[in-house]
Amino acid sequence: MNITVPKEVRFNEYRVGLSPLGVEALVQQGHACIVEHSAGLGAGFRDADYEAAGARMVFSHEEAFRRGDLVVKVARPLQEELEWLEEGQIILAFLNLAVASPQKVETLLTRKITALAYEQIQLPDGRLPVLNAMSEIGGRMAAQVAATLLQNDRGGKGILLGGLPGVPPAEVGILGAGAVGRSASRAFLGLGAHLTVLDQNPMRLEEIDSLFPGRLVTLHSTPVNIARTCRYVDVLLGAVLVPGERAPIVVTREMVRSMKPRSVILDLSIDQGGCVETSRPTSHDRPTFEAENVIHYCVPNMPGVVARTATHALNAVATPYIQEIARLGLEEAVRADSALGAGVCTLGGKLLRVLSPGFDPERES
Repeated sequence: MNITVPKEVRFNEYRVGLSPLGVEALVQQGHACIVEHSAGLGAGFRDADYEAAGARMVFSHEEAFRRGDLVVKVARPLQEELEWLEEGQIILAFLNLAVASPQKVETLLTRKITALAYEQIQLPDGRLPVLNAMSEIGGRMAAQVAATLLQNDRGGKGILLGGLPGVPPAEVGILGAGAVGRSASRAFLGLGAHLTVLDQNPMRLEEIDSLFPGRLVTLHSTPVNIARTCRYVDVLLGAVLVPGERAPIVVTREMVRSMKPRSVILDLSIDQGGCVETSRPTSHDRPTFEAENVIHYCVPNMPGVVARTATHALNAVATPYIQEIARLGLEEAVRADSALGAGVCTLGGKLLRVLSPGFDPERES
């Protein structure tokens, strides 16, 4: 199989679809890997590193899309990039189609492109192995971002996240006790913040309480409890996820208005539309805006600026799936691995739901 790795062209996206180690693993299995010139520079990988791993380099962005039976990316393709793909090609990336433009979905369908979404690859126990790798990074980054935004010079109210002897720490609320919430909890607690975690799932609350016994407060995620939390926290982290769907709005504008002036909201659900009514996507060069006198940080691709760490983490969990597709072909790989079936979004001009273990390639929504 021909596997191509285009350069990511979205603003502030420095990750790359495959590291040289990932390329080497595929080449050793007899597959051809074609990598676009300078695709790995943002993550610290030179063209020479890819060539040493057995890749062939191309200098055309368009060629990097057209030559692949399987196109391996990180971020959702631009419309122009989708227009280069043809029937029978497979694209693998964080697609987030629930919040993509209808035109992109229509292009995938009319051109009969098979699209697999990393964020929807789901194990039978409900875990999202590829997405969780990026969620871990986002959660850990959240604490350092919040600590900076609380500073006066960044518009914050001048609070040290961990406080001092005789001076209380910042109050932090986390909505969601999944991968992002757990990772963020570890980071915020490590910096000394006082933490409240909310989730609808009692088992998740039990899990996070057992991970950090006696070090945080857990609450059932109800409108009343969310509203109450908003009123006293200095930092509110949104980490709400419904796989394959737009994130639900759980924090209303009225709740944001009730927050203390110059508090901070980090909406890490923004790549799926955001879970805060006042959120809108921002970027790493302009990461914040103010609404209702509250600082909002809503960068969809947080891990994109720790590209080397993120690329290694992504490849560790994604390469086995790529190898499976390359070795068996898509149809057989999906039949053999239900987790991959859950990631198939479009197939042969059909839009598929999140798929069950009994995936049938002929099934449509």
